[in-house]
Amino acid sequence: MTPASTQMIGRDAELAALMESFADAADNKPQAVIIGGEAGLGKTRLLEEFLAGISHRARVIKGQCVDLGTLAPPYAPLTGVLRSLAAQIGLDTVLDFAGPGRDALSLLLPEVGAELEGLPTANRVLEAVSTVLERASAGQPAVVVVEDLHWADDATLTVLRFILRAFNGGQFLLILSYRSDDIHRGHPLRDFLAESERGRYAKSIRLSRLTKDQVRALVEAITGQDAGYELVENVFARSEGIPFFVEELLGLGDCGPAGDLPATLTDLLLARYERMVDSAQYFLRVLAAGGLSVPHTQALAAYDRSFEEFEASARAAQRANLLTLDGRCYTFRHALVREAIHADLLPGERTRFHTRYAQALESTGSGHRDAVEIAYHWHAANAQEKTFRASMAAFAEAERSYAYSTAARMGERALELWDRVEDAATLAAMPRFALMARTASAHNQAGNGERSLAVIRLAAAEPDVDGTDLARLLADQARYLGFNAQLGSAELLLRALDFTPRGSDDRLRATLLNHLAARYMLEAQPNQSISMASEALELSRTGADRTEQSIALNLRGCSRAIAGDIDGWRTDLEAAKDLAQGDAAALLRYRINYSDALNQLGMYDESISVAEEGISQARELGVERTTGAILSSNAVEPLFARGDWDKAHALLERNLSLSPPSSFHAYLLRSKSWSTLWGGDTAGAVALFQQWQPLLHELARVEMQSRLPLALFAAELAWVRGDLDAAWHEASFLTSPEFRSLPGYDLPLIAVAARILAARRNAGTGRDDAAEARLRSQLSRDGFWPTHAAWSALFEAELGGDGGTGNDPATWHRAAELCQALPAHLRCYISLRKGQAEHFAGHKSAAAASLRDAIEGAEAIGAGLVTALARDFATRSGLHIDGPSPRPNTLELTARESQVLGLVAEGLGNKQIGEQLFISAKTVSVHVSAIMRKLNATSRTEAANHARVKHQPRV
Repeated sequence: MTPASTQMIGRDAELAALMESFADAADNKPQAVIIGGEAGLGKTRLLEEFLAGISHRARVIKGQCVDLGTLAPPYAPLTGVLRSLAAQIGLDTVLDFAGPGRDALSLLLPEVGAELEGLPTANRVLEAVSTVLERASAGQPAVVVVEDLHWADDATLTVLRFILRAFNGGQFLLILSYRSDDIHRGHPLRDFLAESERGRYAKSIRLSRLTKDQVRALVEAITGQDAGYELVENVFARSEGIPFFVEELLGLGDCGPAGDLPATLTDLLLARYERMVDSAQYFLRVLAAGGLSVPHTQALAAYDRSFEEFEASARAAQRANLLTLDGRCYTFRHALVREAIHADLLPGERTRFHTRYAQALESTGSGHRDAVEIAYHWHAANAQEKTFRASMAAFAEAERSYAYSTAARMGERALELWDRVEDAATLAAMPRFALMARTASAHNQAGNGERSLAVIRLAAAEPDVDGTDLARLLADQARYLGFNAQLGSAELLLRALDFTPRGSDDRLRATLLNHLAARYMLEAQPNQSISMASEALELSRTGADRTEQSIALNLRGCSRAIAGDIDGWRTDLEAAKDLAQGDAAALLRYRINYSDALNQLGMYDESISVAEEGISQARELGVERTTGAILSSNAVEPLFARGDWDKAHALLERNLSLSPPSSFHAYLLRSKSWSTLWGGDTAGAVALFQQWQPLLHELARVEMQSRLPLALFAAELAWVRGDLDAAWHEASFLTSPEFRSLPGYDLPLIAVAARILAARRNAGTGRDDAAEARLRSQLSRDGFWPTHAAWSALFEAELGGDGGTGNDPATWHRAAELCQALPAHLRCYISLRKGQAEHFAGHKSAAAASLRDAIEGAEAIGAGLVTALARDFATRSGLHIDGPSPRPNTLELTARESQVLGLVAEGLGNKQIGEQLFISAKTVSVHVSAIMRKLNATSRTEAANHARVKHQPRV
């Protein structure tokens, strides 16, 4: 046997990078490192070297992914991590670390023996695992190592993704490794790696092949003697710089002439195996069917020869450096060797060996990992009925543990076998359409929206589906359409209601009605929503279903507010809260909707308070960083509106890092883009909007409450950039056939539309009185809204004064009097516009004072856009707002410029002025630019106003 080198060659920089990350982690700066490289490059060796250097200073916790082909047991490496930790500190301590989420650990550790209580959601697993690791790293550095991530299931990747985002304290270092040559297009790890790299959640270490000099050093370290030229050339050419292949070649013991070496990679991997005696080869073939790492009891159960031969073969494999003994498991020294031996199995051997493993696991197995392994072994053994049974069991286990991607694959496998097994419906204990429905649900929960819709449509088309079964399938299809931002949900729910007339299944009908009420509310059809929710409430009261009653009251209350019942809507919400007591999910839903409604009504303090109550509840339930993130995202907008921009920004960034559900993610991205714009970073806002515009538009297609704010932001962005045509195009959505009224969103957009209309008039594009009339009509329809007076005053100010361009100081003073009901940034904006209007009226002192107020208010909250606009206007207008007064502008107009200004004051355009003065329109444009520069005017209207003030008689 040729041992591996005692000296690691060619990995000094990578080892130094790991040590640097460990030093940062020990300094309470949580770190993550992802190590990638081809098979055989030494990822495990690098980790062993690193861990040997820090093990005396840190708690090392290991987990290993399991190779079962395209199927990965849910949470397998995380189960290993938790058991590794429990072995060091005790299971009871691990459970104590989990806090409120301790019962969720039963999904990963069957030995816990607890039933999952409280809020039944995958978020409980995310929170529990991350909380355990966070607390384990509080007293001393904790290094968590998960190897072979290319074999990880989606549920494991979801937990790891959350850990990367959620950790913000503790002496914690997470190290992940993967085989880069196994990450094909479409592999689930690709998205994980791309997201980690894009978000800079982890450092990346990519191992490269060894150079020829490094191969020479490795050969000499292994053999203990100088390496000759021919040997190095030979080994380098055949190994291609892969350390594992160098060791394998040297292990053969005859690396002289090139012709004596194995000709192919497979030959090389099998060469050492084929030199062993037949009994040892048989033992390794049996072991290869069990996987990369096989427990002693399973290997013994699958082995059909004597125990003496078993032990002798195991020792021989160890001596040949093909196996290591890891606790009670036999582990192949490298996965490539195991894969080569398994691929070399004869068909009969494959069937026999996998059958024995399946039978051994069935006799002792428990939990989701064993269920998936049993299904894998029966599938490999080509036993179709047994594969079907095992797939159904694995499907149920994966569903129970929220491993939805695994559940979907198990469901798909069972459906593929449905027509090949006798009496599949009896074996599955359900008809095919029901299995299809559950598989579609698993796909949807796993984020595979298109596949979920395809499968649920097939289920609804099954010939034996009718009545309430069809209604449920149509309702599922409607939900998946909504989740994937596709149209058609309401029509499907109406069809489902046709199949559930009153008296057929009133509980199902109430659920359908509530779903439809929610859809109508999102689509800004409050009267229809109230009608559906009222019927749902009546039916659920008859059936004493408190949850459906709470949902119905919740939806009806919010819809009543939208419809104008400002005095009565709270009654429904308070009743919804009372009925939700004891139901964690219903209480969270109540607080999400209630806090949002309060924000739209302008009750910012109360909205924040309700959201914070929900965050506190989520903390008690152990879902503060998952479900709680949705509630804290509801606090972002009212915090901005109240003027607590620092707190809003902190919540915004934290919640975005936790990757909330897609709709809430879109809301947060919109807030981030908006706050970036009003913070003064126009280029940053443009970049964000361009990046996330597809997601925002996708959601806006199916939600009016997303469409209106999107139009507002897009209009403001175009306005700031000076593209008034694009700005008006966005704002005029208010007058399009697709528009439906949601007053809390209408009013801000109406005010922005007025701002843009005034700017267009200032730019000389005409008055467009018809557009103003349409805006006024919508403004009057929203007159019942609590904040209407303040928005109306802002509207009148934007369009006040000569030409409807917003240059009347009196209207801006009126807006300022009512501005406390408006979001904080608009209070500063009103001061800015008031200053501009005062200047147009010739009141320079008052103008300067208003601009100073605007800047002071904007700087207090961080609204850099207002600050920049105010300072720019002050500079161009010659207004002194800082320090001693500047020298007055002494530039005089020429005679021709005075003529042009007089005609501008009469309202003539450039072409008309040119005709009167017998000059070209282009020459007029040059004169107008010079006039505006000399007068420090920002528009033709302002220049004309200067002319009128100059020629007014003295009083």
